[in-house]
This record gives sequence, C-alpha cells and structure tokens, in this order.
Amino acid sequence: HFTPSGTISEWRPGPGGRWENDPMTVDNLRQASVRWEGGMRFRGSVPGGPTLLVDADGAESPGPMVTLLIAAAGCSGADVVGILQKMQVTLQEFGAEVTGRRAPDHPRRFLTIHFHYRIRGEGLDEAKARRAIDLSHQKYCSVLHSLNSDIAITYDLDLE
Repeated sequence: HFTPSGTISEWRPGPGGRWENDPMTVDNLRQASVRWEGGMRFRGSVPGGPTLLVDADGAESPGPMVTLLIAAAGCSGADVVGILQKMQVTLQEFGAEVTGRRAPDHPRRFLTIHFHYRIRGEGLDEAKARRAIDLSHQKYCSVLHSLNSDIAITYDLDLE
C-alpha cells in the first residue's frame, strides 16, 4: 500500500513514464496540454486525441471561463441523458444554457452558476427530470464537484 507524501514534483517517473508507486490508475488520471498559437489563443489536447481552441480574448473561440461553463453543461448533460434513458425516457431533445456570475475583483472566479435545462421526451415528467438533474448536480457531475464548494449552483427546467 502506498501513501503519497510531499508534492507531485518529488515523485519520480518509473519504467514507461508511469510514476513509481502511483496511487492513481489510468481510469482516474487525466492529462491535457496546451500550446500557445499567438495572441491569447491556446490549442488544448489530450495525448493522441482531439484538440480544442481556447481564446482568452473570446474572438475566435470561447475563453477559459466560458469553456468551464461548457464543460459543466456537457458533463451534467451526459449525466442527465444517461439517467433519463435508464428511467425509460425516450429523449427527443435536450439542451442546457448555463450562466456564471463572476466576482468583480481578481481572480474573478465564478460565485454562482445557473443552469437552464430544456428537455423533451416520451415518458418524461417533471419528477423524472428533476431527479436526473439533482443526481447529476449532487452526485455524478465530476466537473461541478471539482469546483469550489462555496459556488452556488442552481437550475430551472422547461419541459417542452
């Protein structure tokens, strides 16, 4: 059994580039990198995978804070869709708009995040939709659970 101590910079890579006595498995370790493309544009990627442009000026693509909102909506959306399918709902449409209110002073982090879900499907009712959203927000959405716990996260719902 390995108990990590010190900082990650004190760990040493072992054979194959894996950390010696690494307590993490491939399943719970994520890696990404960014490369500067000029201006305030950065190309993000996963090793050998797709790329994403992040533009801190917001001119050519969403900036980092909007990208975080997109990640939260995508994560929660995947949860909600999967949960509703397990509830035998035949989804016809799913959409989520997410709004974050930032602090006025640096680091200008999010203080609140509000989701507006629009869902339509056969076998869908408000109780099922709210149960799926609550499970996503309270238990499953790893993006939301990676944020500071003092951020107020709320939602409203339209069943179309």
